[in-house]
Amino acid sequence: MRIASYNVNGINGRLPVLLRWLDEHAPDVVCLQELKAPDARFPTRAIEQAGYGAIWQGEARWNGVAILARGDEPVETRRGLPGDPDDTQSRYIEAAVRGVLIGGLYLPNGNPRPGPRFSYKLAWMERLRAHAATLVGIDAPVVLAGDYNVMPTDLDVYKPERWRGDALFAPEVRAAFAALLSDGWSDAVRMLRPDAPAYTFWNYWRDAFARDAGLRIDHLLLNGPAAARLSDCGVDRDVRGWDGTSDHAPVWITLADGPVRRRRRSRTGT
Repeated sequence: MRIASYNVNGINGRLPVLLRWLDEHAPDVVCLQELKAPDARFPTRAIEQAGYGAIWQGEARWNGVAILARGDEPVETRRGLPGDPDDTQSRYIEAAVRGVLIGGLYLPNGNPRPGPRFSYKLAWMERLRAHAATLVGIDAPVVLAGDYNVMPTDLDVYKPERWRGDALFAPEVRAAFAALLSDGWSDAVRMLRPDAPAYTFWNYWRDAFARDAGLRIDHLLLNGPAAARLSDCGVDRDVRGWDGTSDHAPVWITLADGPVRRRRRSRTGT
């Protein structure tokens, strides 16, 4: 099973790009972020015609998450992250697909730092960790996939010295991400590619993509049963170079039918 995460940066404006990627790369499950559309404007018909069932949680101007399943219907298990009943932002959705539990998330950006947005980000990460703690021990594969808006280490940013004060690279945020991993989650890309940058985001300006001035902020975290089945991972960098594309590229993993012996790889894939 190939599971991907893709911040589309506006699902209706980027729909041709999304449909082309689905057709050319055919992932089995996709977690989408930044739909930037209310529920009623989700392109259900186009997604169905592409061969995917879907669940989604939209928002009028910002945020929004979805889970797509090729030739199947995701079975929704949760909509919204628990822990704050007053939080109305559309940032978390969860579903079971073919025996795998998948949480799709869009973690807050948090800038400017300090400030209320940064405080909200840290609180959201605490809520994510608390909910993830209820999933990590499940005796079945669990994947938490999405745009985490976190660069965990210096390897994950092209110029670390330029990002020290940013909310995506703040010590508190990196510590919160590390704490999540310490609870039993594995960073899929780092399991197989411990020494490769594997960027997933490049700004639109200053020829960032052409210079490969990127960031790795899109992640797939695996519980033990999922980690045991991890056989491959990669970033579909070619998608970032298409006309009218998002500033993110899809990142993906492949889970085998059973436990596998893994070998390390050092280059990003396509």
